[in-house]
Amino acid sequence: LLLHSYIKQYLFRPATVLAALVVGAICMILVERRRRKPTCVSLDELTPSLALGIGCFQCLALWPGFSRSAATIMGGMLLGARRALAAEYSFIAAVPIMMAATGYDLLKNFSLFTAADVPFFAVGMIGAFVSALLAVKAFVALVGKMTLVPFAVYRLALAPFVYYFMVR
Repeated sequence: LLLHSYIKQYLFRPATVLAALVVGAICMILVERRRRKPTCVSLDELTPSLALGIGCFQCLALWPGFSRSAATIMGGMLLGARRALAAEYSFIAAVPIMMAATGYDLLKNFSLFTAADVPFFAVGMIGAFVSALLAVKAFVALVGKMTLVPFAVYRLALAPFVYYFMVR
């Protein structure tokens, strides 16, 4: 909230998004190469200090293009969480952030809505909830079985297209 206008003005540019794609990919590869035995393997073992540390890494997502979930997963792994746990926690940590961001946008634009919009919001929320639940379960299972390197490769492969079509 404090940095909203600064971020919109200076970071929502194609060049900064491109840089975030590349930096995020390099960070993923470096985190994966740093093989350490996890000290926290389940949500029950997650301490408040570890949750706070992971939340601090999540702040990297203020940089558009960095990826909130990747920042959270990498932070969790660096702080000792098992990759699948970090991925699961990434989605748990997203809920209050997305609710706050959505609530903030709704309040800002409340005057634009009518009672006729309520059914559309209800259907949209239910559809989003169900599809998000399925996507999260699939993603956590996938990340538990493989590294972040394929996601890094995808980001690096996407970077030239972003450069060619948006930055150049």
